[in-house]
Amino acid sequence: MNRKRLRLTTCIFVLLVLASGVAALAQDPQPPEHLSGIISDYTPLISTLTPTGPWEMRGHWSLHLNGDAGEADFSAYMTMELSDYGVTAAGGNVTDPKSRSAHTHHIVMTDATISFDPFDTSSCPVLSPTNTTRFVVNGTAKFISGNGNSAPFEKLGPTTLQVCISGGTDGTSEVQYSNMTLAMTGPAAAKHFGSQPIHGVVHLPHKDDADRH
Repeated sequence: MNRKRLRLTTCIFVLLVLASGVAALAQDPQPPEHLSGIISDYTPLISTLTPTGPWEMRGHWSLHLNGDAGEADFSAYMTMELSDYGVTAAGGNVTDPKSRSAHTHHIVMTDATISFDPFDTSSCPVLSPTNTTRFVVNGTAKFISGNGNSAPFEKLGPTTLQVCISGGTDGTSEVQYSNMTLAMTGPAAAKHFGSQPIHGVVHLPHKDDADRH
């Protein structure tokens, strides 16, 4: 009788351990090695600058994750030009393309830190409608260019970046990774982009993408 009871207790214990492991996997799935998407947003008005903005931001971003090392590489390239409001505020002509002051930026960050810890992800912006932040990447920009050259604010000091990836509110959502935000701290934020999060969308992977990565 004792042997049967011991075997039953052992089986129940094993089943509980397996169930908890499956639940943990469901709550914390492994992210893909590569994510990418587009950026589409506006800067805020920065009253200390001329022109003050807002600037339109349009571009692409890419994030490569090395989960074993807990590190990630991030890059983005975008065009920027003054919005209609920004052109008018600067005394320009909205029908003249030269008044837009169009230019480009390339942003690169390497060996940044990945975190899935809720304490760290809680610093990410809350979106509306709300979703769930999956992970956050923090690091220092390796460089930020302006029309292919070092951006003028680069000489003023380093810029730190925060990249947040979020998606549907539960692990079974149709779009697990849907949103990207990029926030800057330092000279780049103060002198050009603003400190608000820059919003982007995550590119839905196709079968060819999965095969390639």
